[in-house]
Amino acid sequence: MGCRGGVRLPLVRRLCVVVLLCAPCLCSVSVAKRTPRPAVKPPPPPAPAYPALPVRAVCLGGWLVTEGWILPPLFDGIPNKDLLDGTQVQFKSALRKTYITADQGGGGAVLANRTQASDWETFKLWRINETTFNFRTPGGQFVGIGASDGIIVATATAPALPETFQIVRCPFDKNRVRIKAANGYFVQAIATGEVIADYGEPTRWSDWDASVFLMTKVGQQLQGEYQLCNGYGADKAASVLRDHWNTYIVEDDFKFIASSRLTAVRIPVGWWIASDPNPPAPYVGGSLQALDNAFKWAEKYKLGVIIDLHAAPGSQNPWEHSSSRDGTQEWGTTDANIAQTVQVIEFLASRYAASPSLFAVELLNEPLAPRAALDSLTRYYRDGYDAVRRHSPAAYVVMSNRLSSGNSTELLRFAGELQGAVIDVHYYTVFNTAFSNFTVQQNIDFVRTNFSGELAAVTTQNGPLTFVGEWVAEWKVPNATKEEYQKYAAAQMSVYGQATFGWSYWTVKNANNHWDLEWMIKNGYISLKG
Repeated sequence: MGCRGGVRLPLVRRLCVVVLLCAPCLCSVSVAKRTPRPAVKPPPPPAPAYPALPVRAVCLGGWLVTEGWILPPLFDGIPNKDLLDGTQVQFKSALRKTYITADQGGGGAVLANRTQASDWETFKLWRINETTFNFRTPGGQFVGIGASDGIIVATATAPALPETFQIVRCPFDKNRVRIKAANGYFVQAIATGEVIADYGEPTRWSDWDASVFLMTKVGQQLQGEYQLCNGYGADKAASVLRDHWNTYIVEDDFKFIASSRLTAVRIPVGWWIASDPNPPAPYVGGSLQALDNAFKWAEKYKLGVIIDLHAAPGSQNPWEHSSSRDGTQEWGTTDANIAQTVQVIEFLASRYAASPSLFAVELLNEPLAPRAALDSLTRYYRDGYDAVRRHSPAAYVVMSNRLSSGNSTELLRFAGELQGAVIDVHYYTVFNTAFSNFTVQQNIDFVRTNFSGELAAVTTQNGPLTFVGEWVAEWKVPNATKEEYQKYAAAQMSVYGQATFGWSYWTVKNANNHWDLEWMIKNGYISLKG
């Protein structure tokens, strides 16, 4: 999820396709030997107790999986909050006017011989505490001391003490820094172009000091669950998040959702919830109790719950909403990782199977191609589907198509073999620069023509139901009036209302008003009456 007009928005949200599956019939038909009988299509599975199709739902984004743009104040108390995990930095020698470079992107020497910065001169931070870090190269290696003479190299595939550095910031210019290595000396760029940790003198922070570097932060900073927890540290993170979980979404929100004639909630969760109350570092416990509360409130107000595994172990995409540490995507690359993810689904399905509000379990949100391979994904989906079925014969099972696969129908045959498949598509115009100069009417026409056509394309005769799982009444039109927002929202609801499974708005609450469905309803921008 990115930044638009000075407002922090999601890094990326592209069109995605998700498949939801409801239970196959568990009946069997006995067949006498040598007496073939015609195949009998099993009857539809039992439906969840509520809601009825099509659903009108809202996503509880930013609650149990952190996304900083949704509620920026969550990060305000982190020391050096501009230096979180995954922050991309470049270091330019104040004296030499050259950048620290991981030669060939990593795996060998570290030099200071380039006057222009690009990928090789950009390092991702792994935060140890507020001043101590590892530096990761584009190739995945870590910068460290390679020998007793203090020469800096980038060869380690995992960080240890030699790959640990302290960033010391200038008292009057926080982007003027010195870098202290594990040997106790400061890093300097020498005339030969080498980088060496052998400087032990104090500094006046002048450009004549070879140990002074100008630090530049580039790209968009990740502000996800990993960054928040590791930024605060375990004790403070636990306090901050438990207060957030207890106050951001409360019973009155569920009451409002139901009274507004919404019928379901989609709740993003992270994989660490299955280890609550003692999840692996840096995550902290407590989100499971919040999810328990959500089910209790959903049952009280007759709302369905779609549990959405938004962040999988290893991260299925490089964005903060998958809780990636540094933008690296490792989900699905090993059998053990897939098995771990299935265990999370098993935990969630078993815990909530008895609730009449369990409407669906989403196995994975927005896996990104090509890193998430199709064969790994379908193998996981089969195992995850079976895990849900071991506990619930009725809940739908959500399967997201790969983003950027170039083939929005790649799961249709796989899904078609399972009773009650539903295709989920997410529609946004706000992230695409192609819409930068669109007028109000052009945006509305695009929804009515293009998005409508895409929705129709994934709806096949006798095929899966369709679900617009994410949309928002926000766009790139500057200074739009309330009436224009009303027309845009109404056009989308008219089109997405054709989805046979329903739709879900992103999000229920948000620091940005038009992303906040409660605000949109209370202020008359969106009406769900009738």
